[in-house]
Amino acid sequence: MAKLNIDTTQIILDSISDGVFTIDYHWKITSFNRAAEKITGISREEAIGRHCWDVFRSNMCERLCALKRTMEEGKSFISTSAYIINADRKRVPITASTSLLIDDNGEVLGGVEVFRDNSLEEALRKELSARFEMGDMVSQSDEMKKIFSILPQVSESDATVLIEGETGTGKELLARAIHELSLRRDKPFVAINCGALPDTLLESELFGYKAGAFTHAVKDKPGHFSLANGGTIFLDEIGDTSPAFQVRLLRVLQEHEFQPLGGIRKEKADVRIIAATNKSLEQMVSQNEFRQDLYYRINVISVNLPPLRERLEDVPLLVDTFISRLNKLKGKSIKGVDSEVLRLLMSHAYPGNIRELENIIEHAFVLCNRELIEPSHLPVALGKQISGTAGSENGSSFLADSDPVKAARIKQIMDALKRNGFNRQKAARDLGIHKSTLFRQIKTLGITLDSK
Repeated sequence: MAKLNIDTTQIILDSISDGVFTIDYHWKITSFNRAAEKITGISREEAIGRHCWDVFRSNMCERLCALKRTMEEGKSFISTSAYIINADRKRVPITASTSLLIDDNGEVLGGVEVFRDNSLEEALRKELSARFEMGDMVSQSDEMKKIFSILPQVSESDATVLIEGETGTGKELLARAIHELSLRRDKPFVAINCGALPDTLLESELFGYKAGAFTHAVKDKPGHFSLANGGTIFLDEIGDTSPAFQVRLLRVLQEHEFQPLGGIRKEKADVRIIAATNKSLEQMVSQNEFRQDLYYRINVISVNLPPLRERLEDVPLLVDTFISRLNKLKGKSIKGVDSEVLRLLMSHAYPGNIRELENIIEHAFVLCNRELIEPSHLPVALGKQISGTAGSENGSSFLADSDPVKAARIKQIMDALKRNGFNRQKAARDLGIHKSTLFRQIKTLGITLDSK
């Protein structure tokens, strides 16, 4: 009769679509159902008797094992996100629930874990979010969607691109996205910060040098233009270069060739140039601080990346992206941020843009030992900055709003109104909506404006 009960239990377990396994107090697997075999790629015979971490190789095994916490604390854990490495060495996303294994007499025999393969759900999530992604960039703001929409055409061309935007807005990520979408994708992408080097060193880095060109130049050294041959070279902070260097770069753009320092022969420059700056080159040209002829050479296609404060609706998406990336790197299973953290993040002005948000999340991630990041995990300075700016401007009471999406939309409308001198018709045109739609949104969102 006992054997019949055991067989019946196994039949029931094998009929469940979720993986189920049990362990004893030595962390050795004592049962393993058919779905567990399918998800892991490991047979029941091979799994039983082995330590669970040898079978699953999960990111939870080292520090955040839900089953370990269940065994130690005597309580169940529901829907813990993690991943395992299956027999084919592929990463499988799962959701796990754990509880104690107790017999009819109330004696604890070990632990049980039920886990579900979330591969399909993750694939669908990626498919849905694909429209918000371009390379390593993610956004759902209207301005960024416009940029994403033209990138395929920009990438197909070999024209020089100028990317303008504040520090930390992702100019290099955009340059890499252009390269990865181009016909040069299989060739090198080489980046250099022009503002970080003096002229002589910048020239030797870009164009290389020949042995004997200067003291200690004992052998030839190829420059970035040679290393990037057939690919793309990214000239960051080009607005910080000197007039003398600008003349040299202009000649390379005009003639598609360069001469290494100390060399007597010119070399072909089969590279696409993407330049970037956090300054207004147009204004610098008008003030004779940047060569006009070089400006027109590099400004064939211009892309302006908006600062994060003008696309606050991207904050939740960026936060999820950073946490997901850190989870994979650090083997943790943090699910996200709580509502108060999200409110605080949506209330910040981000002078350091996306880079600043990424640093905030990494700081919180290191301190967090729970499923959700809480306010106590955030940098102390963040709370002070927010409290110091909240309520300082007309209409800024939205910073205390508990709905981050609503807060972001109010911020967009307020910024558009300020840019256009509170002319509502111009603000509506700036936002790409009809004037009556703007009036309706102002009323619906409860924005209070002075009579203008």
